[in-house]
Amino acid sequence: DGDAAGIRDLILGIQQREFGFSITWEDQPDLHDIPGWYRAGAGEFWVARDETGRVVGTIGLRDIGGGIGALRKMFVAKEWRVPERRVALSLVETFLAHARARGLATILLGTTEAFRAAHRFYEKCGFRQVDAATLPNSFPRMSGDTRFYRRDLS
Repeated sequence: DGDAAGIRDLILGIQQREFGFSITWEDQPDLHDIPGWYRAGAGEFWVARDETGRVVGTIGLRDIGGGIGALRKMFVAKEWRVPERRVALSLVETFLAHARARGLATILLGTTEAFRAAHRFYEKCGFRQVDAATLPNSFPRMSGDTRFYRRDLS
């Protein structure tokens, strides 16, 4: 509950200042109700903090039914995106362990073409690119999503 401002600052900072997207806080209603949107069913939402308590990473799991989860809102502060810090990898490992423990069989995610480093990271984590036409209707697409990935957990 006390992380809302840190989550907002991290995500908007990356979206707007780092990548120049014209998305606003109001455009992201999922972040206004994290318990209702992410913590339903097998879902969850995690934050990573630095030694001062500042939010430096986020990742969300949305249960979309049928044993499928959607990876959403994976963001890591620029200065924490180095392999030695393992923030992104720790977030994904926590996410995948939780998804498996909760019985999910498949994870889907959408991202934008601009996040090239993210593409490489997801592929190293076992995700493979899929065509948008293969996604179920329950998959929550963001307007900027143009590239999609899938990872089977079994």
